[in-house]
Amino acid sequence: MFKKYASYLSICLLAAPFVACADEPLPPLQTLPTPPAEMPVELQSPLHAVLIGLPQTCPALAKQLSGPSLQQLQAFYQQQDWMPVWTSESGRLQALQTQLPLLADDGLSPQRYPVALAAPQDGELCADIDISRYYLQALQDLHYGRLLQSHFEPLWHADDTQRDRQAELLAIAVPGMHDIPAAFDLARPHLVQYQKLRQLYAAQRLTALPKWQSVGSGPLLRPSMEDKRVPELAQRLYSEGYLSHAVGTTDTVYEGALVDAVKSFQANHSLQADGVVGPGTIAELNISPLTRREQLRVNLERFRWLAQDMEPDGLLVNVAAAELTLYKGGEPVWQTRTQVGRAERQTPLLKSRVTRLTLNPTWTVPPTIWKEDKLPEIRKDQTFLSRHNLQVLDANGQPLAAADIDWDHPGNILLRQDAGPRNPLGQMVIRFPNPFSVYLHDTPSKALFDKGPRAFSSGCVRVEHPMQLRDLLLSPAERARTDTLLATGATHEFRLSAPVPILMTYWTAQVDSAGHVRYSPDIYSRDSALLVALDRAH
Repeated sequence: MFKKYASYLSICLLAAPFVACADEPLPPLQTLPTPPAEMPVELQSPLHAVLIGLPQTCPALAKQLSGPSLQQLQAFYQQQDWMPVWTSESGRLQALQTQLPLLADDGLSPQRYPVALAAPQDGELCADIDISRYYLQALQDLHYGRLLQSHFEPLWHADDTQRDRQAELLAIAVPGMHDIPAAFDLARPHLVQYQKLRQLYAAQRLTALPKWQSVGSGPLLRPSMEDKRVPELAQRLYSEGYLSHAVGTTDTVYEGALVDAVKSFQANHSLQADGVVGPGTIAELNISPLTRREQLRVNLERFRWLAQDMEPDGLLVNVAAAELTLYKGGEPVWQTRTQVGRAERQTPLLKSRVTRLTLNPTWTVPPTIWKEDKLPEIRKDQTFLSRHNLQVLDANGQPLAAADIDWDHPGNILLRQDAGPRNPLGQMVIRFPNPFSVYLHDTPSKALFDKGPRAFSSGCVRVEHPMQLRDLLLSPAERARTDTLLATGATHEFRLSAPVPILMTYWTAQVDSAGHVRYSPDIYSRDSALLVALDRAH
């Protein structure tokens, strides 16, 4: 018996130098329990000894594991009493091999998880560990995303509490050893957006790609106009099902069913559905079928990220579509259009809580707008200030005379616009803590809500029906109080009795309640980078 214990201790002692050279520090050998009269269970397990000395015992496998991955495997096997789990009699490997190909329906590559075809034989501990790492990796990719959101589309959190993702994953993986399919179902996001998009992508990936020809560029095409591109426009819309039949192949008049088909296409692609065929509509028409299919896969990844931050109650802003949705009890109860930041002044992605309303707000011009927009106008014509009701203030908020300022070197001054109908913030601002100085707000630029895409702001989010949103966020008593304060015309800060979660994120494809895919223009050109990363190193 002593020889048996001594052999295990020898393996552990030999492994110690390798552990010290790992990418991330692991618990040193001396943290293991000192053997009392009876050897602890940990040191009675060959598998535990192999894991501790992995660089020596399984060198090929060790090269493929990061420090956190190895720690995760150790935690996983600790909850399995340090015993092999993929034995032939368990039947688990066969269940795993059934689940992994289904990840293709989630837009993940099954080739990323090449588990062994046969169950490990007695003593093949490296093989058992290798299968476990693919099992854990598959669940992690499915639950949290194949890519790190922070590397591609960082989302700022007001609550910086760190989640224990290892513990969350093990809470799925360990009970899942009794039911592998149930583990994958539990790891898969339960968001309605995810489930619907997955169903659509699963059907599309098994069918041949449709074929359609591009539509040529040219001048604006309005209803009742004649244009040689009309036949190719009709053929293009017929190819994607927007027309039941191709309108006459030689007819060059743009009218009737074809105009209606264009409006439907525009509505499904977050464009202004006016039937006018311009550069934006042409660009969306000419996106290839393959790119459209891959767009679904990219957004499945985004919805895996979204699932980590979505709450049953709160506001959800899709920046790409310029839409705001209010959720209650996990269900969308109200939606409105918004205007978001243009490409050079993008609306940031964030998660916070709405805490207060500014009623009859003044507007202090943000630094970027002040330097890039307002100052050049003032230098050309100082009457710009009076025409736009802008007041000049020093750093302490004291008024200054515009004539006394050297506008070539204005120094540390502020521009402020009083509350009123011409104020860019309208009647109300909806505020939430964030480091970007962005918020939701009313706007006098109502006509822009009919456009599409609606990327017009300098980063803040303009809301089409802010007072309806206020009514949904506040109690009847709070609504009455804010009505009274609004009627004064003076600026007031009103704190919500119950803060409301807000999540501002970005996606470019989703499936609507009727089962139809709806696209949004990729206003910040982010889809391609995600697709390249998903395809890299399966």
